[in-house]
Amino acid sequence: MRIDIITVLPEILEGPFNHSIIKRAKEKGLAEIHLHNLRDYSENKHKKVDDYSFGKGAGMVMAIQPIEKAIETLKAERNYDEIIFTTPDGGVFNQREANSLSLKENIIILCGHYKGIDQRIRDTYITKEISIGDYVLTGGELAAAIITDSVVRLLPGVLGDETSALTDSFQDNLLSPPVYTRPAEYKGLKVPEVLLSGNDKLVDDWKHEQAIERTRKLRPDLYKKYLGE
Repeated sequence: MRIDIITVLPEILEGPFNHSIIKRAKEKGLAEIHLHNLRDYSENKHKKVDDYSFGKGAGMVMAIQPIEKAIETLKAERNYDEIIFTTPDGGVFNQREANSLSLKENIIILCGHYKGIDQRIRDTYITKEISIGDYVLTGGELAAAIITDSVVRLLPGVLGDETSALTDSFQDNLLSPPVYTRPAEYKGLKVPEVLLSGNDKLVDDWKHEQAIERTRKLRPDLYKKYLGE
């Protein structure tokens, strides 16, 4: 998979992609992540990428020219399955969306900034608009990092245990069950006996029951989805 991220602040994204699972995915050649400074595509002599909005209104708007040039430059080199814009008014990102994007080959993520981008870019180039929640960030860089991390970890070969991602929370509209590790008893606190039984079926049944109960208590909205309501 190749992910191209267009941003006015590439420095913010350098850290998240150079550590842990994402770093290993890049080193294995399973994922390519390229950062593109939007200012490099500006034809303004001062490399400006924003301007005042028509019709008054506070705040600046990302200009059409540098974004159009950045996207067209990338599209001239390869075909893209999705061109994503991170924006508070996009569809809320979830595990199902991450699963879907993990099947793609080439993706562009355009990081929102200021008061947003010229609507003509959204109408002409953007194929998917994504929000990571009902709140506003200074820019879309952190949203792009979250989307990239959640997608790349799903790629075959990225995680050491191929089944690990399949048992993550939200994969089946359930939260994960509680987990324990050694020692089996610590200061009087014991691991549930069923997990020490060695009976795989009993363990699986217990985990499933716990996942259902935790979801019912902590995320009733998700529990309704699990029930198909």
